[in-house]
Amino acid sequence: MAIFRKESQTAIHRKLVEKRVIIKKLAEKREELRADLHNPEGNVMRQAQKETDELKVQVSAMKDLISEKTKLLEKEQDIHTQLRKDTEIQNRRSEAIVKRLLCQLNKAQTNHRELSDDICRLENEAGDLRRLYSFEYDTAFNECSASNMAAPSASHVRNEVAIFLKQLLALKGKIDILKSSLIPDCFSHGFTTRTGGISYIPTLSSLNLFSSSRRRDPKAVVAENIRRLGLHAGFDPEKFHLVKTNHANDVWVIGKPAPESYDGIVTNQVGVVIAAPGADCMPLLFADPVAKVIGVAHAGYKGTLMGIAMATVNAMVTEFGSELTDIVAVIGPSVGPCCFSLVKESAEEFHNIHPDCVKARGSRKPYVDIRLATRILLQQGGLLPHHIQDNTVTDRPNLTLCTACHPESFFSHVRDGNNFGTQIGFLWIKGSN
Repeated sequence: MAIFRKESQTAIHRKLVEKRVIIKKLAEKREELRADLHNPEGNVMRQAQKETDELKVQVSAMKDLISEKTKLLEKEQDIHTQLRKDTEIQNRRSEAIVKRLLCQLNKAQTNHRELSDDICRLENEAGDLRRLYSFEYDTAFNECSASNMAAPSASHVRNEVAIFLKQLLALKGKIDILKSSLIPDCFSHGFTTRTGGISYIPTLSSLNLFSSSRRRDPKAVVAENIRRLGLHAGFDPEKFHLVKTNHANDVWVIGKPAPESYDGIVTNQVGVVIAAPGADCMPLLFADPVAKVIGVAHAGYKGTLMGIAMATVNAMVTEFGSELTDIVAVIGPSVGPCCFSLVKESAEEFHNIHPDCVKARGSRKPYVDIRLATRILLQQGGLLPHHIQDNTVTDRPNLTLCTACHPESFFSHVRDGNNFGTQIGFLWIKGSN
């Protein structure tokens, strides 16, 4: 009992001590409250001081953040500065490379112009080449007297030039020929593009297939292009006949005397290659698999209005007995209504063929669709609509591409000016073998 009484006293004493501590704290709090009641400004100051301290902490944190961001910005600026310097250095290097390439290109073009002039001179002035060959002959055959040496003949010069041209590499890739599935397999045909030849002049590069006094491409270069085309397509260049254009409606029947100029050719001879040029004008191919007759035509806007397409078809009918319903026709690459315009008077003639042949009729130079006009004229002449292939056909690959819109593939007078190149459409009858 004595032990129990002692423990109880200890517990009571401990509780009394705790109560005294609590009473003391309450008294202190009461004094603080009493002081706040008597001095409210002191309380506000303490609160303000507390908030000020908190703001100082926040400001310090913001300063640290700003300092860190500033360092990042300075580092980023240094990176941009270095990149700008590197870019300037690279630009200077690129400019130097471009200048060097331009110099090389100019030199190559100059060399080609000199080569072209040399070839023309060799072709046209073969008799003046005695000095060119005399030194070589004197050196190689010094035992011969000068009186026994003869000037090289024109044929010899042409042969030497041809041998040299055969050794030149093709430009702008390989020869590429477009073909139509409408023309039967008993015929060989194609439409050429501008790649795979040796013509160097930019507007004639590279498979230019026509030479004239107004073009700077020598005949020998064009002949080499035709030879390479023949090797690729499988025909004999010696049997190659190209239309002699006059933008009219004359047709040559092979086997009869040829007119001075003609925009159409027809034949039934096996292995004879006939071709029509085009550089915006339409190369037209006609084939009759029943009578085994073929025709080609060159049709610009003048020839179209003069009826060269039906003139060629009619020659096939009258000369070789073709039936209109047996003939198929393919309109090759040519300028589209997107790029070809005429004065109002000429455009009205196409509008008379069909209103859809003319766009922007009220303008000073309306746009004209010579391909659509050709289709309509052929249909009116008796060809079946599904026997004509042009850009309106959707069930066959489109071969009637706009020459002006595709500078990488085709030559174009509208786009390139007077010194333009020429692609062709060609056709021949296969032999029985």
